[in-house]
Amino acid sequence: MDPVEAGTGRTTLAMPVHPVPGHTGGMASSSGVSDFLRSRRARLNPEEAGLPADGRIRRVPGLRRDEVARLAGVSVEYYTRLEQGRAANPSAEVLDNLARALRLDATEREHLLDLLARPAPARRASPAPPQRVRPGLHLMLETLQHVPAFVLGRRTDVLAANRLARMVITDFEAMPAPQRNMARYYLLDPEARERVGDWEQVAAETVAVLRLEAGRYPDDRRLSDLVGELMVRSPEFPAWWNDHRVLRRTHGVKRYQHPDVGELVFAYESLQPPGDPDQTLCVYNVEPGSPTAESLRLLADWTAPQPARPLSSGR
Repeated sequence: MDPVEAGTGRTTLAMPVHPVPGHTGGMASSSGVSDFLRSRRARLNPEEAGLPADGRIRRVPGLRRDEVARLAGVSVEYYTRLEQGRAANPSAEVLDNLARALRLDATEREHLLDLLARPAPARRASPAPPQRVRPGLHLMLETLQHVPAFVLGRRTDVLAANRLARMVITDFEAMPAPQRNMARYYLLDPEARERVGDWEQVAAETVAVLRLEAGRYPDDRRLSDLVGELMVRSPEFPAWWNDHRVLRRTHGVKRYQHPDVGELVFAYESLQPPGDPDQTLCVYNVEPGSPTAESLRLLADWTAPQPARPLSSGR
């Protein structure tokens, strides 16, 4: 049964742990650092990095370790230790130089810092409490009656959604609590492939969002279980996960193909509510007077709760 937020009478979504056989936690480690740095240098060629051709045959794509070290201004030995997760506390200057050498964007640099962070001594951790959406955010969702809006938590868990979000995307409230997750919907629900425009791009970007979170929370067992399930059940997930792309969603365009009203085009904004860095408010805005605005009006009218009919007097 879903926990009920105190004083509101509204349900919030707790995501229980559902272990995947053979899958273990602890996703960010020295191997995580190594895999990420190797993937970043593999995507660059010497010409892009401004290095002259040296005539040597390359057995693998991308830059070699000695070339990254030269661009970053460190010794090959030090870069090798860094890539292997054996270099303690690299300086800000070294990280800046390395980020420039590998052409890392701000999100990739943040991810590298997460991967390099030394974990605290191992100890038994208490399970994280269920995430709850505070009453003010619930009220905001209810106030936004003309556009889809929802709140995501850790692991892209869908914590709350207004009526239009449930009509446009999918009815998360009709799902069992453990399945109310955006990544799980995009990658495992056959309906998503038909309804979500640019499905492959959206699904791949969602995997990149999970990758970023795995770096921030390497001991999150629920995230580890979700990754294990997606690895087993989604044909596309392993390749997207193993390319080590990371992404933080901020704004952009989303397209949906609704079975009743056709194409819907939104300009979405993702905002972090004050006081909770692990929740994201997502609002799908529309241009006034656009075809999408008219389609949403129709959807809202069709799904509006019907007023109760007066009882017959019996005469």
